[in-house]
Amino acid sequence: MQYNYKYRLNPPEALTETLLSHVDTCRQLYNHVLYKLNEVDEIPARYKVQGQLPDLKTWWDDLGDVHSKVLQMVVKRVYDNLSTLKAQKENGRTVGILKWKPPREYRSLTYNQSGFKLKNTSGQSVLWLSKIGEIPIHLHRDIPENATIKQVTVKRESTGEWYATFGISVEDATPEKPETPEKVVGIDVGILKYAHDTDGYAIESPDFSDERERLERAQRDLSRKEHGSANWEEQRQVVAERHANLKRKRRDFLHKLSNYYAREYDLVAVEDLDAKGLVELPGNSRNRAGAAWGTFLRMLEYKCEREGTHFVAVDAKDTTKECASCSVKTDKPLWVREHSCPACGFEADRDANAAWNILSRGLEDVGVVHSESTSSESQSDSDVRTRALLSSTPVETALPVDTPVSAKRVVETGSPTLKREPSGER
Repeated sequence: MQYNYKYRLNPPEALTETLLSHVDTCRQLYNHVLYKLNEVDEIPARYKVQGQLPDLKTWWDDLGDVHSKVLQMVVKRVYDNLSTLKAQKENGRTVGILKWKPPREYRSLTYNQSGFKLKNTSGQSVLWLSKIGEIPIHLHRDIPENATIKQVTVKRESTGEWYATFGISVEDATPEKPETPEKVVGIDVGILKYAHDTDGYAIESPDFSDERERLERAQRDLSRKEHGSANWEEQRQVVAERHANLKRKRRDFLHKLSNYYAREYDLVAVEDLDAKGLVELPGNSRNRAGAAWGTFLRMLEYKCEREGTHFVAVDAKDTTKECASCSVKTDKPLWVREHSCPACGFEADRDANAAWNILSRGLEDVGVVHSESTSSESQSDSDVRTRALLSSTPVETALPVDTPVSAKRVVETGSPTLKREPSGER
C-alpha cells in the first residue's frame, strides 16, 4: 500500500538559500519545457523530452547544480498537468492552456527513487538531499520498518515553513476484510451536524468561527497595504499563517474522525457524494466548502482499506425521503429536521433516518446480512432483501434519542473516543 508521511524541516539559512535556488531553477525548467511543447504540433513522449536534459546542461549551467532525478520530475510535472487538462476537456469541461509558473506558484521539488536519505547525525535526525546537503527534520512519528521510501517532495509553504513529504510503500498485505461484518455503521454527513451515524451519535460540526474572523480581519488589513511593500509582505505572512492554522485544525478533525470509524467498525457505509458539484450549487456554498466532505470521504476510504474495513459508497438518491422502517418516500423541505412517516408512524431525526437508509443500501451492495437484525430463519434465506431485514432495527434502537458528540472532543483529544455518556450526565 502507498502512503504519504509529512514532516517539518528546519533548514539553516544557508541551506534555505540553496533550496530556494534549486526550486527556482526547477520553475524555469518547467516554463522552458512548456514553451517548447507549445511550439510543436504533436507533443512528443515524456521520456524523449527527459532524454534532452543532458544537452540542456551544456549551455544551461544552473541545471548542473540540481539532481538529475529532480529535473526529470519537473518534466513529469508538465506532462501530468497536460494530462489533467486533457481529461477535463474530454469530460466536457471548458479548459484553457497551461500558463508559465511565477515564483509564488512553484514552491517544491521532488526526488524520485534516489538522491535522498534519512540519517541520524549526532542524535539529530536529518534528511540528506543530493547537491543540497543535510537538513534537520522533525520526525514526529516513525516511518514503518517494513516501508520503502519511494520519493521525497520538499515544499516551502506560503507561511515560509519547509516540509518534506515521503511517498512510502508498505510491503505487508492489506488486512483481510471480514466476510460477515459484525460491527457496521452508516454515516450521513451534513452541515448542522457534521456526521450522524446509525449508532445514534451526532457529531457536531467543528466551530472555526474565531479562526475565520481572525483570518478575515487579517485579510482586510492586507487589502489596505500597498502591494509589494514591506508592510504588505509582513501582513501577507500573517494571512498565510492564519490560513494554515485553519487548514490544520480542519484536517486534524477529519483525520481523527475518519480514523475512529475505520478502526472501530467492520463495515462503513456512506453516501457517494459529488462534493465538488455540491459546493458549486448556489446558496450556502461557503459552509459546504468548509465541511470538506470530499476530503473526509477520501480519508475514510483509504483508512478503511488500511484497517481491513469494508468501505461502501451508496447512491445518495432519496436517502432522506425514504423511511428507514417501511421504505415509503416522503418529501421534506430542508428546514424540516425530523422524519415522521405517515405510513408506519416511525419518527427519528432526519439525518438519523438517512444514515439507516445508507447502511441498509451498503449492506445490500456488499451482500451482507446483519445478524442482529434478523432471526435465524431469515438468515437461512439468502434472497431476503437487506432492507426488509433491517426494517425493525431503527424502532428498536436509540435512534430517536441521539447522543450529541461535540466536535471539540474530536479535535482536542489524541484520538476520538466517542463513548456514550451516562444518562444522568447528558
